[in-house]
Amino acid sequence: MRHLLTLFDLTPDELKTILAVASHLKSMLRKGERPSILANYTLALLFEKPSLRTRVSFQTGMTQLGGGSLFLGEDVGWGKRESPSDFTNVLGQFVDAVACRAKSHERVEQLASFNAVPVINSLTDLSHPCQAMADILTIQEAFGSVSGKHLVFVGDGNNVSRSLALACAMLDLKFTLACPSGYEFDQPWLDRIAEKYPNADIQQTEDPHEAVKDADAIYTDVWTSMGQEAESKIRCAAFANYQLNAKLMASAPSTARVLHCLPAVRGEEITDEVIDGPQSDVIAQAGNRMHAQKALLVFLMRPEWITANVG
Repeated sequence: MRHLLTLFDLTPDELKTILAVASHLKSMLRKGERPSILANYTLALLFEKPSLRTRVSFQTGMTQLGGGSLFLGEDVGWGKRESPSDFTNVLGQFVDAVACRAKSHERVEQLASFNAVPVINSLTDLSHPCQAMADILTIQEAFGSVSGKHLVFVGDGNNVSRSLALACAMLDLKFTLACPSGYEFDQPWLDRIAEKYPNADIQQTEDPHEAVKDADAIYTDVWTSMGQEAESKIRCAAFANYQLNAKLMASAPSTARVLHCLPAVRGEEITDEVIDGPQSDVIAQAGNRMHAQKALLVFLMRPEWITANVG
């Protein structure tokens, strides 16, 4: 049984396949074609954190694929009313896959450990693989190819940037994290990437202007994520010189694209003129969450359809 807890669960070729399927399904949708690939399949969305893009993109994507979805919030008592094994094994009797948005990565690992149903990590503190797939799809659409491109993340070494660094290692992109001292990637994550992909080009710097000089895409995220509210003042002070604004964009090539996983704190990590500007792909990037996740759902539950229709 296949799960997607991090992008380490895929090979580079499998990631390329999912991106190709995403492009294929997106093209079909634009033509008004909505093939019922997952007719009579049900996806459970097990969420411990609030969401707009993740919830709506998964639910709409399942509908477009001919299937259905169920939103499971705090009321289902995950980890509270019954043992994790009972909860998960019973859930596996009813649904075909689970997309889990959890407060800790250990929670999705536990969910997947019973192999009762395919589990998709739709966000944890460690990793956000679905977001990274949508981001790479967006860069691919902007440039035609991702190989050899340079993605610069201006911000924290968080779950999003970790997943992006791994995706870049898998697909031959250069990745640079520009952040203040103390907010870099944790060494175990870098070591794990280096062991799996020894040719990966992952850099870290405290100078955002130097980092973006040859960037093809410049990405930022909130300085204070959910669960870090107590650190907000400290983080805002630390990242004050890392705002994605017109001055920083002036250091980058005019062809560079702007990305943000949203929601954004406008005026903090990014200014209105940049997020709404001509170089921004932020809205298209958000839309690509659905297309990438549709492809992932088909990959996990109907791989034979991919072989017959995409190759």
